[in-house]
Amino acid sequence: MSRTETPGALAQRIGLHHLAKFAMPPRDEFSIAVQDLDAAGRSVHFVVGADWIRGALDGTEVSSSGPDGELDLRVSKSGTDVVVHGTLKADLSVACARCLEPAHISVREPIRALVVPATERRESSGAGEDDDIAPDQMDMIPYDGETVVLDDLIRDELLLGVPLVPLCSEQCPGIRRPDASAPAEAAAKTIDPRLQPLLRLKKS
Repeated sequence: MSRTETPGALAQRIGLHHLAKFAMPPRDEFSIAVQDLDAAGRSVHFVVGADWIRGALDGTEVSSSGPDGELDLRVSKSGTDVVVHGTLKADLSVACARCLEPAHISVREPIRALVVPATERRESSGAGEDDDIAPDQMDMIPYDGETVVLDDLIRDELLLGVPLVPLCSEQCPGIRRPDASAPAEAAAKTIDPRLQPLLRLKKS
């Protein structure tokens, strides 16, 4: 990659449209100040804007298909770690795997993450004993010690919410092929008028 080539341009050049890490969305849309947290935890609600979704998924085949989404979280502090769990809701659009027409996907993804200080070297020993989510069921992401930023996690969860084989409907017949039983008269309408006499001779 040249110094002047952006990650998004590189993704298009090498065809890795499905990799979210090449997208360049706005940053720090979903941030939480650690100083506002305690062991009891608090509820946090974010609006996941349709514009943000389009920017976050730029470079992929997925986009927003409707109104703003929602992100409802319960966030608590366990020592220097932050435990995040909740639900992400959004409506997306992607090409149907059969007919290539837009398929509308309703994403309802659970969010489970253990956020650890980026400068702290530690084993994945998990959250506190009182947390109800096992460490091996959670994403582990770093933070700078002051602010938890969930943008990358939310973008990844949006993509994970898209089926491997998205369909516009279970009954989708796929791309329609030309009807081979169409009458010859219909096909004749597309023939050069100068060739019509030859066509009549062929029929006689």
